[in-house]
Amino acid sequence: MAGLPKYRKVYETLRRGLAEGRYEPGGLLPSENELCRTFGTTRPTIRKALDILTAEGVIVRQEGKGSIVQGISKEFRILSRKSTTSAMSGSSMETKLITGPELRQWEEAFSFPISEQEKRAGCIYFERLRIIDGAPLILDVTMLPNIGLPRFISYDLNDVSLFELLRTKYNIDVTGGTQQLFAIPADKRIHTLLNVRQGYPVLQHNRHIETSREGFGFYSQLLCVTRNFALRG
Repeated sequence: MAGLPKYRKVYETLRRGLAEGRYEPGGLLPSENELCRTFGTTRPTIRKALDILTAEGVIVRQEGKGSIVQGISKEFRILSRKSTTSAMSGSSMETKLITGPELRQWEEAFSFPISEQEKRAGCIYFERLRIIDGAPLILDVTMLPNIGLPRFISYDLNDVSLFELLRTKYNIDVTGGTQQLFAIPADKRIHTLLNVRQGYPVLQHNRHIETSREGFGFYSQLLCVTRNFALRG
């Protein structure tokens, strides 16, 4: 975490503790004064880190009580701005890289137009298969503008959250975006990768994802077999 602002280091440390179960859901985080002593920093810095955790929904802050732990979500919330790697409750997810990451030229990103700057820069393209409880259910195609992401193609993207990689390596947070939903028939490639018959109805979920880095967004397309789970948002 070298080079990160102090509040980001506090946030990352607390978030890791929440993900590892160090703080039980329903319990309290240490008080702001205790966190100040632990991290050797000021209350405004601690509050900034807690504000991010609150915005993510992993804690709830109540005046006079403190920061109540909600826990890292394990539901599959495909319609939220949380990472696709967050799996359904009680399920295990494997993320398998099948194409890339590689540099490509592009003229558009799925159903979204792209800027002239993005066209000139090209994109970092990769495809990953999401396997839930042993069944391939999602083909995840991502296109990142090749802008300000040094060494990205050197990272191993198997069983890795893209949102967390961007956050921890590049200080980029996902803040929102635009999404489009379609129902399409499975073609030969989807039939092969997602193990459904050709023509089977598949959800196509296109996303233009906005981030905390000014002028930087990226694009993804999820092709989903939804027979075994409901979408949450």
